[in-house]
Amino acid sequence: MNGQIRIIAALWLWMLVNYLDRVAISFAGPAIMKSLSLSPASFGIILSSFSVGYLLSQIPGGLIADRWGARLVLIVGPLFWAFFTGLTGLVSTLAAFVVVRVLFGISEGLAVPAIHRLVGDRFEPRERARALAIGLTALAIAPAVAGPFVGKLVAAFGWQAMFFMMMGPALLAALTSYLLIPPAAPDHLAAPSHDDKQAGSVRAVLRERSFWLMAGSYCCYNIAFWGYLGWMPSYLALAHNIDLKAAGPIAGVPYLFAFLGLLFWGWLGTGPFHHRRPQLITCSLLLAGASLFIAYRADTLMQSVAGLSSAAFFLYGCQGSLGAVILDLSPPSLRGTYIGIVSTAGQIGGLVAPGIVGLLVSATGSFSSGFTFMALALCTAAVGMFVLSPLVAAKNALARGVA
Repeated sequence: MNGQIRIIAALWLWMLVNYLDRVAISFAGPAIMKSLSLSPASFGIILSSFSVGYLLSQIPGGLIADRWGARLVLIVGPLFWAFFTGLTGLVSTLAAFVVVRVLFGISEGLAVPAIHRLVGDRFEPRERARALAIGLTALAIAPAVAGPFVGKLVAAFGWQAMFFMMMGPALLAALTSYLLIPPAAPDHLAAPSHDDKQAGSVRAVLRERSFWLMAGSYCCYNIAFWGYLGWMPSYLALAHNIDLKAAGPIAGVPYLFAFLGLLFWGWLGTGPFHHRRPQLITCSLLLAGASLFIAYRADTLMQSVAGLSSAAFFLYGCQGSLGAVILDLSPPSLRGTYIGIVSTAGQIGGLVAPGIVGLLVSATGSFSSGFTFMALALCTAAVGMFVLSPLVAAKNALARGVA
């Protein structure tokens, strides 16, 4: 098997398991609350504690990937997920749940920058958008898999046993990373030049205008992305009186379009528009915003699903090119750290977005305000990417000249 295909296969499984382990507790929530007499508010604290650990670990994860290599992080990371996933099945108090979930969030977050570091080291710049897009299709498939898979385990064996069993996929992800990811990158991709090392300092990165534009755009993008993911099911249920359990196939249609969007836009970002990725992302973000407008202005369920599916096509679709642009901007010797800092900005946006959308919906009594907020965030991200376009082009031209 081709080395790059093996890497993509390993990353695909890694991302799938990462998502499954993260959301398993959500599907076990009713059983946990009933068993331990926890209130919804207490369970909400448990769910939020993961995000705290995940946010705090992005930058340290990047530093670790830069220091010891992405491959090691992607092997060891799932071992920690397995440990904390199993430990979740043993705790029985609110405080213990919070501690374990924070630590679990740290263990998952530490490994995320390593994905981009690995793609940056092992793939030529032109190939990175497609490699990331194919790997990220796991995140479009995972929501359709997670509910039935975890739900059946909880129903058959109980929530504690479910967490013990979920250790298995994490261990499989670690083994797959060990077997499929080659120990070292090719020299012409992995070794930074002397100039790279001189430029590759956090202080130098923080002085770059391109960094702040990228971080701000990524934060705004994540406001819309996580606001969309957090509120799409509730919007269908509350605005259109849809029983999501009974209408499972309808609720899953946007994820099908997310999968297709990743493949299509990943192909564009690697093929015809690989020199114009920021402009490609700008178009995708604006089209996603327009799709959200269509969704909340829809009069019928089918029109809403069409708008939400279109939004998923563009929101997910640009992720491969987004990752590739971040890699284009990052110093080779600091790829993990750069990704960790930008990802922290994105996680901040994702952390506050569902709450802000909820407050807007509660204050106005309509989802239109929440959707407008997400659309404005996408327009702001699009402006940032458009302004970033000449800076990315200049950096890529310089890199080609050095090569």
